[in-house]
Amino acid sequence: MIGRREFGLSALALTITAAAPRTARAKAPIVFRIGNAAGVNDPQQIFATAGRDARLGYYQAEGVDFEFVGVANPSQGMQSVATGETTVATLAAGIYLPVVAKDPSFPVISTYCWLPRNAAVVAVKPDAPHQSISDLRGKRIGVRNQGDIGRYVVKTMWSELGFDDGGADYIAIGEGGGAGTALYRDGVDAIATYDTSAARIEIAGFKLRYLPLTPKFAATPSGFMGFNKTFLGENRREIVGFLRAMAKSTIFARTNPEPCISMHWEQYPESKPKSKSEAEAKADMMFLLSKRMDHWMPSPDNPDQRMGATNVEQWNALIAMTAQTVNDPLFAARIGDPHKLFTNDLIDEINAFDKAAIVQQAKDFKL
Repeated sequence: MIGRREFGLSALALTITAAAPRTARAKAPIVFRIGNAAGVNDPQQIFATAGRDARLGYYQAEGVDFEFVGVANPSQGMQSVATGETTVATLAAGIYLPVVAKDPSFPVISTYCWLPRNAAVVAVKPDAPHQSISDLRGKRIGVRNQGDIGRYVVKTMWSELGFDDGGADYIAIGEGGGAGTALYRDGVDAIATYDTSAARIEIAGFKLRYLPLTPKFAATPSGFMGFNKTFLGENRREIVGFLRAMAKSTIFARTNPEPCISMHWEQYPESKPKSKSEAEAKADMMFLLSKRMDHWMPSPDNPDQRMGATNVEQWNALIAMTAQTVNDPLFAARIGDPHKLFTNDLIDEINAFDKAAIVQQAKDFKL
């Protein structure tokens, strides 16, 4: 079951549920419930929360709002969508695709790509002998928890290189200082996680050296919003409005992140670090954001610069890599038509706003 206490939005665990009754929608905003495993102390959430500030009002203008709910990991969030407990979740391809291959009727579809670039990282101690992903075969790999993306990240890259995992052991080490301690005390040889999680380890005082991602894996997007298909069909207008507000918020936060941190702290006071000065805390948050902000936006060489868009070539690449990872030559056949995995039907409507105006607004904005 998903906890009821408020949490914040995460890079690899996002679940949204409509909380407002249908009969109340004409009188009050529909409230989307956003679940995540990181907690509101993760400042990368400003890509969503900036636009909720009354000085910007992006969500209010669309007649929607959101609140945060916690989930343990992407797998739990995705499954809760399937059972009807929630209506939308972040989809990690390595978790989502095997479920669809096993159950073609799985009632979740990717509707918006919120991380169009690959945000995965594999890190070691600066003086570790390991120089590439292939050097980690048979080693102990630290992951946040057993339902997280770390195992998929490493196995996918080994598959790309033509290797199996060589008997690697995947060990749950949590986050932040605990994860850094596990690495520095040689409890694990490397850590496989995502960019902002690794940044928190560095903020805790543990220097990391990042191994290069393999070329094909590095080129894949890493975070998709999957809505319940029934909910999508019944609430298209509200979903478009919610995602349009999020797209605006993302562009604003990417352009001018520093005041967005302060706005996030105003909305969620418990997220503001208590053990450091405001200047020190903000410097830490800016360091963390430096690892993530570019991943919010389409790569400059992507011919499709629409916020949230994906294409069938990207999904076919994800299918091919996952087939190697799970060692199933019939995997693509089990998936069937890749178009059933995603939709771009809302993307033009989501992008129906003046992006240059949002950028200028962000440049001019002062608290």
